[in-house]
Amino acid sequence: MRRTRFDRWPCPIARATDLAGDWWTPLVLRDAFAGTRRFEDFQRGLGMPRAVLAKRLERLVDEGLLTKQPYAERPVRYEYRLTDKGRAFWDVLAAMFRWGSDWLWHEDEPRVVLVDRESGSEVRPLMVDERTGERLDVRRLRVGLAARNRRQPEKER
Repeated sequence: MRRTRFDRWPCPIARATDLAGDWWTPLVLRDAFAGTRRFEDFQRGLGMPRAVLAKRLERLVDEGLLTKQPYAERPVRYEYRLTDKGRAFWDVLAAMFRWGSDWLWHEDEPRVVLVDRESGSEVRPLMVDERTGERLDVRRLRVGLAARNRRQPEKER
């Protein structure tokens, strides 16, 4: 059965879901942010099937989130490194991290936290508006088209 593709839908959430909406891609990227670079290390750390990992890494390279660079010649072996586009995906993972920490954990369970490297303090990601610095509140937002992205009807072009 083929899955529905969302990569051409006129919605940023749909397009991001098309890329990162499977079970493994966010975890592959999480491990890349943690410093994993080699196929064998991804596979060992995630325990995912090799064929599935190969497809996920290939898609992330094709989409420009990772680059594939050789590190050995015989046999040829590659490392996967985050690109600027890949590093920008951190905001998505941080939002997932925060939501999962807030809503999918019981207080008596041990949990993983984000820690600032310099201060050692726990970091709790928060989505804010880039322009104002204020926390986003869905009750104050609506979805609309940006003026430059509004398409003219075919007759007017």
